[in-house]
Formats: sequence, C-alpha cells, structure tokens
Amino acid sequence: MTCAILTQMKRLAASFALSGLLVASAYGEPIEPIRLASTAFDEGRYREAARLAEETGHADSYALAARAVLAEVMCGEGDPPEEMLRRAEALAEAALADDPSHAEGRLQLAIAWSLRVRGLSRSAAWRTGLGTEARALVESVLEDDPDNAYGHGFLAVWHVEVVRRGGSFGAAMMDASLSEGLAHYAKAAELSPGDASLHWQMARALAAHNPRRHRDRIERALAAAAAASGETALEEVMARRAAVLSEALNTLSANDVKRLAAEML
Repeated sequence: MTCAILTQMKRLAASFALSGLLVASAYGEPIEPIRLASTAFDEGRYREAARLAEETGHADSYALAARAVLAEVMCGEGDPPEEMLRRAEALAEAALADDPSHAEGRLQLAIAWSLRVRGLSRSAAWRTGLGTEARALVESVLEDDPDNAYGHGFLAVWHVEVVRRGGSFGAAMMDASLSEGLAHYAKAAELSPGDASLHWQMARALAAHNPRRHRDRIERALAAAAAASGETALEEVMARRAAVLSEALNTLSANDVKRLAAEML
C-alpha cells in the first residue's frame, strides 16, 4: 500500500521548507540546518537531509527526517529495507511525541506502516493490523485538514491496494472500495494537479490491479505525472517511472504489466 504521500512532493517540500524555517526561529534554533535539510531533500540527498533534520529536534524537523528516509526508500528498487522503515517510523513517532496532533508526523507514520506490510502475504498483513491503523491515521489528518492533498493521495492508493490484494471479501472486511479510491484521487489531483508522485502512485496502483479495465485512467495519470515540472529529484524519479510504465502498457501483456506495476514503488 505504497502511497504517494510517501514519498512527498514539490509543493509540500516547498511549504515545509518555509514552515521549518519559521518553527526553527520559534524554537530559538538556527534556521540554517533546516534550510540545508530542505535543499538536500529537493536535490535527492536524502540521508543528509534526514541527518540535518533529525539533529534539529522538533516535530517539524523529525517529520522532515522521516520523509527523507522514506523518499530514499521510494527511490530505490525492490522491497524497502526493514531497518529504514523502522527508522522512518521512529522519526515520525518522535514528531508525534513532540506534537501529538502533528499532521505530517501522522502521514509519515502511516506511510511507513503501509510499506512494512507491502511484502507480506494477505493473511500476514491482516494480522499486523497496520493497514487499518494507517488508514485511521490519515483519516484523522483529513478530519483536521480536509484539503490535505497527500492525505487524499494516500487513501486513494490504500483503497485500490486493498481491493487488489484482498478481493471482494477482503475489501468488504476492511470497508475498501475502488469508487472511494477514485474519489480520493480526484480530490488529490484537484488540490495538487502538478504533483508527479500523486499521479504516479495512482497509475501504478490501478495498473497493478487491472490494466485493461483501468487503461484510460492509468494513461491520464501517467501523462499528468510525466507533465510535472520535475523541480525536485523525487519528481524526476516519479516521472521516469511513469515513462517506464507507459511504455509497458503499449508493449507488454496485461499480466506482465500487472506484475511490473506491483513490483514498482
């Protein structure tokens, strides 16, 4: 249940850079580490970004550190390393320990949880309860901020992934539906239309589910991801992946497209 929020995008990175500077001033701390961490994040130097942000030591910076760790995970290949997911989880929890209502901390924790169950079997993932907890966290974010694009992006993918992995029975058990996923994606796209990661993650999830049934939606989402500005390293990665999946749609069988999309982050 990877979600685009995870990995987070240029508008969020830009707004975080500003809020981080303001918060650092409020805490009476130097603003330079936050500025450097935000720049490192934009340029794809995620380990440096995480280190600088973590050292600053307040809710916003811990959340930025968690996002940087998860961005490194999402830009990698294969299953996410468990130790990195645990670190991101710990950083998000540190943000929430400092500020229990911290929206970004809740989002990053939900992303870490969803990635932890990604490689598990359906029954093993169910037993962890993390999928349900991740959904509840993000829904709490949207209760506080109904126009949080990344909250909607997360839930869009969450619903599609549950339907894909759980089938009709699993979807009923977890109260998931394709229509809910599409509604959340439409809202996310309305709120942040130029965000490559939001579009990429939905295209990937739909392709892993049923590339024939959703082909038109997938192609539109991939086109939107490819058209994004690419101002950050993360956006560039998402746009390249969109190009790979777009080519696959035109050259591979539906089953091969499903396998490819399910393996991608």
